[in-house]
Order: sequence, then structure tokens, then C-alpha cells
Amino acid sequence: MSRQPFVFDSHALLKFFQKEKGHEKVLHLLEEIKKTGAARYINAINLGEVIYTTKREFGDQKKLEVLANIERLTFKILPVPNPLIFQAAEYKAQFGISYADCFALASAVEYKAAIVTGDPDFKKVEHLVEIYWV
Repeated sequence: MSRQPFVFDSHALLKFFQKEKGHEKVLHLLEEIKKTGAARYINAINLGEVIYTTKREFGDQKKLEVLANIERLTFKILPVPNPLIFQAAEYKAQFGISYADCFALASAVEYKAAIVTGDPDFKKVEHLVEIYWV
């Protein structure tokens, strides 16, 4: 595996933390990333998705555990400056995927990173960025 950076979509992390089908693939990727020293990113918008989804489904305690695990796994949380917002809006208008997914896409393009996801909406943008399917 190369040292290519990875942007994690909320779909991949929710699958991992909730131990849903395919979570082993996310675990394996995280182990490989640790070995190679590749960067692992999550956009602040996608982190917000992880937080509200976890809280809504499992409560505050689980939300805090997930946040601690994201920190322990040394994810770099990417900010959302205006140019990224504008690019995400362009992707939303052009491809019709969820607005939050557009932030993962814009971040991946900016950082020349692969997106880690299992969300089939990303099939619409495979020509723009590498997708690591989980």
C-alpha cells in the first residue's frame, strides 16, 4: 500500500464504530495506514455527521466514545474554509450527491486523497477521485 492520504466519509466510520457488515475492511485499512504512515483525514462536516448520527441512535456516552476513538486513531480533522464550501456547492449542483458527501469529495480532491466509503452515491464521482470501497 502506498502512502497516499485517505479521506474517510462518515459512512465508513459509522460502519466501523457500529461494527456493521464490512467493518473488518475499515479495520484492515486503518492498520495498513498505520504501518505506512499515510495521512487519515475526516472533514469537519463529515465528523459532524458521525457525531449526530451516533448521538441520535446510541446517546451521548457512545458519541463521546466515538469522538475519543477518532482522536486515538489520530485522524486529522480538516477545516471548512470558504473555498471548500464553494467547491462542495459546485459538486452538489453538478452531481446531486448529499451535501455532506460533497465536502468529503472536495477535501479528497484538494488533498489528492482516496475517499474511504461504502456509500453508493460516490459512484457518480469515481472519475474525479479514487474510491476505497468498504
